[in-house]
Amino acid sequence: MIATRFGRRRFGILALPVLAAPALQACGSSPEPTLYTLAVRPGPVLTRGPRIVQIRDIGLPGYLDRKEIVRSTEDFKLDVRSNAWWGEPVGGMIGRTIVLELSQRLPGSQVYSEAGSITTDPFATVGIDIQRFDADKAGNVVLLAQVAIQFNRPSRTAARNFSITRPVPTPDTPGHVAAMSDALGELSDGIASLLQ
Repeated sequence: MIATRFGRRRFGILALPVLAAPALQACGSSPEPTLYTLAVRPGPVLTRGPRIVQIRDIGLPGYLDRKEIVRSTEDFKLDVRSNAWWGEPVGGMIGRTIVLELSQRLPGSQVYSEAGSITTDPFATVGIDIQRFDADKAGNVVLLAQVAIQFNRPSRTAARNFSITRPVPTPDTPGHVAAMSDALGELSDGIASLLQ
């Protein structure tokens, strides 16, 4: 009698994980996220510019520094696209995009990122702090940024606040990312002008 009870208890303990496994698998099955990246937008080519330009690491507010795409911060809440993720860290992606855009706009300049492996003495160092990069109530993407440039030859500084609004071509995530790319391209236009 004692042996039988012990045997049943042992069977019950062993059967529990087997019964729970299908339930756990059902909870864990969710669609794979779609990964996005910002597109490089061409801009006007400028003939002048510092010979070597360094883009410092991008300053970001904490709400943007996440893998999920933030659609909006209106009405005191964070509207995050749950299955739409950035394909790389946001700060690095913005910095990489700006390096490519400035390289196109300033063909006489060597533009590189502080985060990369290149180390050389820059003629100009560009610092960018982004305060906002999401949609307003009307659905337009708003980019608020501060840019400060330190020129070394000759020594001087330039700074400007940017407030850029771009319409979203479609209400889905690709449309939102396209508008973000347009806004970032406009920011690169302004930075290229400051580097003159």
